[in-house]
Amino acid sequence: MNIKETKSEGLSREYSVVVSADEFNAETTKKLKEIAKTVSIAGFRAGKVPFSMVEKKYKANAMSEALDDILRDGTNEVISKNNLRPVFTPDVDLKSFENGKDIEFSVSMEVMPSIELKDFNGIKVEKLVAEVSAEEIEKALGYMSESRRDSEKVEEDRETQKGDIAVIDFVGSVDGVEFEGGKGEAYPLELGSNSFIPGYEDQLIGKKVGDVVDVKATFPENYHAKDLAGKEALFVTTIKEIRVIKKAEINDDFAKSMGEENLDKLKETIKSRIARDYDNASKMKLKRALLDALDKAYSFEVPNKLVDMEYDSIIKQYEVAKQNNQLDEEEKSKKEEDLLKEYKEIAVRRVKLGLLLAEVGNEAKVQVNQEDINKAIMMEAQNYPMQAKAIFDYYLKNKEAIERLRTSVYEEKVIDYVLSKVETTEKTVSVEELYNFDEKAA
Repeated sequence: MNIKETKSEGLSREYSVVVSADEFNAETTKKLKEIAKTVSIAGFRAGKVPFSMVEKKYKANAMSEALDDILRDGTNEVISKNNLRPVFTPDVDLKSFENGKDIEFSVSMEVMPSIELKDFNGIKVEKLVAEVSAEEIEKALGYMSESRRDSEKVEEDRETQKGDIAVIDFVGSVDGVEFEGGKGEAYPLELGSNSFIPGYEDQLIGKKVGDVVDVKATFPENYHAKDLAGKEALFVTTIKEIRVIKKAEINDDFAKSMGEENLDKLKETIKSRIARDYDNASKMKLKRALLDALDKAYSFEVPNKLVDMEYDSIIKQYEVAKQNNQLDEEEKSKKEEDLLKEYKEIAVRRVKLGLLLAEVGNEAKVQVNQEDINKAIMMEAQNYPMQAKAIFDYYLKNKEAIERLRTSVYEEKVIDYVLSKVETTEKTVSVEELYNFDEKAA
């Protein structure tokens, strides 16, 4: 077998492999002898058929099997002889295959880049931290009180005000025709909540119980029901009742209703929860700062095929967001060609950092065991306690999800390893700065 490199550009490699006719014939004969050991033909017992008859009947099969083995073995020899690490299974192209002549084929592939790891001690990152203020605790208590609020009927004869709950019957129509979903009875609508289409709630302010109001409002252009988008509708609305919101009083009894001994204990629990959220945000920012630092510290070529796969994944997400009108304002303001260029840069960065982290993990002998997987699942279940059973069932029945989780856990362990080596300083910042994320840097 004669192997010769014919192309070496960047990470692309191509080799020409020539197998002599004698080698191929020997491999074919070997295959025929293996067939002869078990084959049976009328008039001959298994293994006793004359070789000439076996050759006549099975030579084509033997040649096909011999060719498959030669192509496979040749490819493996190209890889081992040149110490290559292919990104994907190499492409094999049969150039010449004629009876009695040498076989020639090419083996082409992209290879993994060679990454020379540096001393991480020279990398500096800043960890942003925020303190939990008394104001944040009071704000959280307010949200909790809001969630436990009740309402009571207004007995006095007065007009509706912003913030009231108007209990209404309504029938909606467009051009005199009622539309699906446009009818309701005894619906409690908080005036000023903007839960109905723009302009609707404002027209119910200053009305009394028993009033029938012809509300005219226009559906937004991006309304989910396409047949109603941008159209003006008439809602014949009857005020049945006025109710006022009654917030829960924040005291020891309220704390007990939330499962705590008293108000002070509830505040401590809230503080610890907020601190945990701050810590998670701080770790996320630190991770991004580290990845930025690594991106700057290392420069190497990345495989085009991996970049193309990552880019295709990003584009699919972009197309779905575009179709569902979910692009952010920054994306909407840019030309598509500029966006696509930006997405390509993101794809290159992701592949580059993924390969770098894999190399670090390999050298540091980072391992992910079952305990790590169990811990990650438990943390996810704790973050969504109402869906804990569904989360456990999902991972129990989905091996692909477990493998994705394993990859994520592995990356986190590698990042923790690098963070233990770099120089980290802390900086106290405001909550706003802590949560000010540049999503595209993720």
